[in-house]
Amino acid sequence: MSPDQRDASLQEWLERESIAESMIPIIGSMYRRKNIVLSLYGRPIINRSVIDVIKAHRFVRHVATEELSVHDSFPVLEALSKLDIKNCHIDLGKLSVKFRDQGQGKDVDSFIRQELEGLLAQDASGADVSRDVVLYGFGRIGRLLARILTEKASSGALRLRAIVVRKGKGNDLLKRSSLLLRDSIHGTFKGSIQTDEENNLLILNGNPVQIIYSNAPESVDYEAHGIREALVIDNTGIWRDEEGLSLHLKAKGVARVLLTAPGKGDLKNIVYGLNQSIVSQQDQIVTAASCTTNAISPVLKVISERYGLVSGHVETVHSYTNDQNLIDNYHPKDRRGRAAALNMVITETGAAKAVTRVLPEMAGKLTGNAIRVPTPNVSMAILSLTLEKEVAKEEVNEFLRQTSLEGPLQRQIEFVDSPEVVSSDFVGNRHAAIVDGQATIVSGNRVNLYVWYDNEYGYSRQVVRLAQHMVGVHYPTYPPRQ
Repeated sequence: MSPDQRDASLQEWLERESIAESMIPIIGSMYRRKNIVLSLYGRPIINRSVIDVIKAHRFVRHVATEELSVHDSFPVLEALSKLDIKNCHIDLGKLSVKFRDQGQGKDVDSFIRQELEGLLAQDASGADVSRDVVLYGFGRIGRLLARILTEKASSGALRLRAIVVRKGKGNDLLKRSSLLLRDSIHGTFKGSIQTDEENNLLILNGNPVQIIYSNAPESVDYEAHGIREALVIDNTGIWRDEEGLSLHLKAKGVARVLLTAPGKGDLKNIVYGLNQSIVSQQDQIVTAASCTTNAISPVLKVISERYGLVSGHVETVHSYTNDQNLIDNYHPKDRRGRAAALNMVITETGAAKAVTRVLPEMAGKLTGNAIRVPTPNVSMAILSLTLEKEVAKEEVNEFLRQTSLEGPLQRQIEFVDSPEVVSSDFVGNRHAAIVDGQATIVSGNRVNLYVWYDNEYGYSRQVVRLAQHMVGVHYPTYPPRQ
């Protein structure tokens, strides 16, 4: 490369940075003032750095014919900012690519207005009304839910009002604040955390969150803290059936309960994106199933609908969890007493059976088992499937790639096609499942699919989506999800 070429390359990069810097305040203003969530082919660009915005544009080359330039998206973003719209999700990447490829000779403002005509005619139901949310428990999932709800606080739809925990020894509030601020896996909290020990408050990016100490769900008086008609998200896993979870409903100020674990008995197990439509206003208690069920169900559903499923086995390679021991010690379950960070541990999983609670058509078709491995986060499900017809690897991968880009399961399924990715690359991934196209194996009608998932963060995102659905918050999208 000549000196002139090097200078030109650097100058081109600096121009991209300059444009990206100009985009960030527009993106932020549209989010804070109008609750418009912008993304690039499913990758959110809210509260992102200049480099993050440029990288999100470069990602488009993996799914479209060529890389998307900020030169292409910036005029589209400016046109969007002029529209009188709010409370919606817009894929700026797909809109920009469509204008670039089909808008030759057309005015960008009129093109965007025409393209979003359907969205402009829709109203976001429930998005302008604040719903009180209580986190019952503050462990791994609870703290991630607090981060996500704080991130979404500008929308006003879900407002985190309180966190209920058992009183710990020592400086309980400071310790819980520190655990929220610093996470060994997910990094530091994006924003400000202040503690008000006199009033037992955590103030998260300006939002006061009441810390309530209690050993019994029914004994909490939420109304005393100004909390009414709240959705309680129970992330303790202590109560899994209707009788136990109904204790929350006896507390003053509680309207509904969402469990972040598989429910027992007749409780509805919901994987958002698949069967949330069965939740009615009469359902006071709903469960979000398990992280593994959320990961495998969407993939199994689309594969079964496209090719037909005769039978299958799900082998879960799961990161160790907090219920295992750091060193060998007694544990009530088989093998889990052995040191989690030193051993692979064969254990049972109810995920294959739980799928039938979400997808009844899978009854009798699936078996499952699990191996706990010495990693702290991100797991994998290996789906060994026998289909009703023979397929080719390229066909299956292309179908799953398209499914991840278009249609109703874009937020649940992602597709990656890199020979170099490993588990840590998926920490913080918002999808319920990430199909690894390089690992797909096909032989006739037998298919092995390798599905990554962040069993903490990806699952927490699914929980929040379900929480929004339960309280009646629905956002119109572009492109519309069929």
